Amino acid sequence: MNNLKIAFIIGLALILNSCSSVSTKKEKSEWENLFNGKNLDGWVAKIYNYDLGVNFANTFRVNNGVIEVNYDGYNGKLEDRFGHLFYKKSFSSFHLQFEYKFTDEWLKDGPIHTFRNSGVMFHSQDPKTILKNQNWPISIEYQLLADADEGDRPTGNMCSPATEVYYKGEISPRHCISSSSKTYPCTQWVKGEIIVYKDSIIKHLVDDKVVLEYSKPFIGGKVVKNFDPAIKIDGKALTEGYIGLQSEGQGVLFKNIKIKELN
Repeated sequence: MNNLKIAFIIGLALILNSCSSVSTKKEKSEWENLFNGKNLDGWVAKIYNYDLGVNFANTFRVNNGVIEVNYDGYNGKLEDRFGHLFYKKSFSSFHLQFEYKFTDEWLKDGPIHTFRNSGVMFHSQDPKTILKNQNWPISIEYQLLADADEGDRPTGNMCSPATEVYYKGEISPRHCISSSSKTYPCTQWVKGEIIVYKDSIIKHLVDDKVVLEYSKPFIGGKVVKNFDPAIKIDGKALTEGYIGLQSEGQGVLFKNIKIKELN
């Protein structure tokens, strides 16, 4: 083999290796961290009966590298101050990952179902359009539950404040649809994932396993009160929206929140 052929082969190998490196770097960079582990930059609070941006009693805070939902400034009473911490950007098709764990804190004047219960909202209305006295955002909820000493209590369920979904080919009449996950102790970190293809297929995962699948989300139903009628357009397909972390009287921690947008 002459020197020219050897040089050509070496050059081709270098080019292919370079392309492979670029591809790997691009693939790794597809994941975007929504939480920097230091502060709440990029996030905004909306709590019932408070204006957007008012983080009452420092409900949402960062402590030891996690987002903490904490009620130590509530004087022991929730008083219906349900809230959400929204990320600044809207997403359409995406793969969201996060980890969560409950704390021992629970405000007992809240509804009993809020015990060891929280959620991650997605395809939510723009937080700027949530009225001051609107109790919940129009959205879909990935519901978080833990063992409450009352039998099976799966996590990764779906709840639908002012929204509807198709489940097993039909519009579901239920506000919440249970997943197939096992029951987790409240002290355990749990990995949750949501895979969303715009307004078609939605999958919930718990610890890398698909536990629930449904489709065709749209605006409709009840639960939400005091909304702007111009926003709640029943029958409108939910093709995109905001991501929010819930506070409803139960202490909870969130970490490793990241997203990858899908084609």
